[in-house]
Amino acid sequence: MSQDLQGTDRIARLSAVDTSSLPADGGERYNRLIFEKSPYLLQHAENPVDWHPWGEEAFDLAQKEDKPVLVSIGYSTCHWCHVMEHESFENEEVAAVINRLFVPIKVDREERPDVDNTYMTACQLLTGGGGWPLNVFLTPEKQPFYAATYLPLEARGEMAGIIDILERIGSTWQSNRQQLLQSGQQLTESLTKLEGSATGDAKNQVLDEAPLRQAYQEFLASFDKQRGGFGEAPKFPVPHNLSLLLRLWQRLDEENAQAMATRTLQHIRLSGTYDHIGFGVHRYAVDAYWRVPHFEKMLYDQALLCLAAADAFQATRDPFFSTMVDEISEYVLRDLTDEEGGFYSGEDADSEGAEGTFYLWTPQQVQEVLGHEHGTVFSHCYEVSDVGNFEGKNIVRLEMDVNQWASWFGIEPQRLGEVLALGRQLLFEAREKRIRPHRDDKVLTSWNGLMIAALARAATVLDKTELLDAAAASAEFILTNMRREDGRLLRRYRLGEAAVPGFLEDYAFFCWGLIELYQAGFDSRYLEQALKLTADMERLFGDEKGNLFDSASDAEKVLTRGRTILDSAVPAGNSAAAWNLLRLAALTGDRAMADRGEAIIKTSLPQAQRFPTGTSLLYTALDFALGPHQVIVLAASDDQAGLQAMLAALRERFLPGTLVLRADADDARINDLTPLLHGKEAIDGKATAYLCRGETCQAPVTDAEALTALLDN
Repeated sequence: MSQDLQGTDRIARLSAVDTSSLPADGGERYNRLIFEKSPYLLQHAENPVDWHPWGEEAFDLAQKEDKPVLVSIGYSTCHWCHVMEHESFENEEVAAVINRLFVPIKVDREERPDVDNTYMTACQLLTGGGGWPLNVFLTPEKQPFYAATYLPLEARGEMAGIIDILERIGSTWQSNRQQLLQSGQQLTESLTKLEGSATGDAKNQVLDEAPLRQAYQEFLASFDKQRGGFGEAPKFPVPHNLSLLLRLWQRLDEENAQAMATRTLQHIRLSGTYDHIGFGVHRYAVDAYWRVPHFEKMLYDQALLCLAAADAFQATRDPFFSTMVDEISEYVLRDLTDEEGGFYSGEDADSEGAEGTFYLWTPQQVQEVLGHEHGTVFSHCYEVSDVGNFEGKNIVRLEMDVNQWASWFGIEPQRLGEVLALGRQLLFEAREKRIRPHRDDKVLTSWNGLMIAALARAATVLDKTELLDAAAASAEFILTNMRREDGRLLRRYRLGEAAVPGFLEDYAFFCWGLIELYQAGFDSRYLEQALKLTADMERLFGDEKGNLFDSASDAEKVLTRGRTILDSAVPAGNSAAAWNLLRLAALTGDRAMADRGEAIIKTSLPQAQRFPTGTSLLYTALDFALGPHQVIVLAASDDQAGLQAMLAALRERFLPGTLVLRADADDARINDLTPLLHGKEAIDGKATAYLCRGETCQAPVTDAEALTALLDN
């Protein structure tokens, strides 16, 4: 695999191609993907496979030529997608078979989660598993009849090689087509049934703590006491599980719930899954000890882990977790932020044609940068050895924290910490001279929403205005560049083009970010936009049953509209929507909005209770719905010092059931948005806090100590 094969330089080169004079099929050098903006599609634009983008043109051609359709789905930072491209899709013999027997379509799963979710579910029904690259064979009517993930070039064990599989499917299409059509029809019916079964009857559902207690017990049963996390290898961070556990600790008074969350975060941050040199977290660990990562870095993982670490810091006041928040934020602002304000989608696992090259070290390389003495200490602490821990080289990982290593060396922890911090900085500077992994520079509304929420929370936890500014810049970027003239949110932006009508998760996650952004800085525009976009979301994605479809009523329907209840690497859009509705209802006093949020929970609970550890954000919404939750109204005229003292009292505590409104007599917008502010004024010129639960507000207090007493009641 050439050094530039999957790299950012290659994508930049292909993005800069003047396509104005190219024929519709891309000509001799390219295929039709050269006209696309997706980095993943552009990675395949020079393949000899006659790739089409997803669209009716490709399916019309399949109908006309009487061919089945090969839909190959992946994303630009996917290691095994690169392997399959190099082995098969760049292979002239494989390409000739594909082009002869099929109409081939490439799909970026991050641009089109509807297509991916539909056919990933079909793959799971057919094979019992899934993953990427995902290769699905369809009728021209989009019905799936065969699916697989990575297909090797040559046969391996019981797995046939890709050419044999292609020829076999092509032959069956000609000789026994009815079998394939029947399989496709049955699968489509199964998908339709699954969509219907995702929603229950809200009428007889009562919201209580029972599902939360069940979730706690299942987390406890699967918790890895020795290594943190849940279950065996591979281990994914799934930070929304950890945020839920901290809420369960507070609600159920179960110390083990907090311990499971904090120990898992500790293991992640000390492990090879965490980038100790440049910060940020890799997508998952291939082993049970969190030692060996799959090296890609995704924006959503940074956002969700930052949120979980912020929760842990507020719950424990342990600076270990605030440092984690700080480091992840630093990585995102440095390496995943567009100059216009949007956040990029992620970074590849591969560089220089191999997985992890950018991140690996030998003891000799460390000593060349740090010198013999400091290099030896650094290598000892971070387990860099001559034997290596990843294909003969080393992932930098810290099995014990600095205090434990200092005790082992017999020196002061502060001194060792300084030595290691200097070492990390010098190694970072040296690493920056290496060839970087490909960075996927498209901006996705949903993932930006998560990162906005995370940075807004980080700004309050760390008291850093630059993080709030970065969150606001992303929100402004989306509001300015990723909406149609009619206000409809779009999903993807790259190189000046916004495209693809937004999905449920785009609306729900972006509104989540806007709510957190208002809570952090009290700019009422963000609360106003959250309310407007939430209303749009309900109109576009809702139905009479109470919960929401994944795809909007005005968008393409891929067999079904989809209805996701279970979380994946990111939480389910339905769950985020429910949580948003409940919090917005609390901020505005709108009981009808709260009822709609509760309806989503009630209709989702029958399926959620079958998989309680897979519906963490839904249970976070349930925890909020059960209460007690409260709104603190802060009013201040000239007493900024008093206001800041009150905010500090609020933000140093873990208060997941507490929301804050800022009364401002000069802000007509906020006074129109919520009646909870009416009559709330500063008393005698002092910053004043009103604690309100439901429709009842307690007597106002005018100092932080009195507010603390109210909070502790």
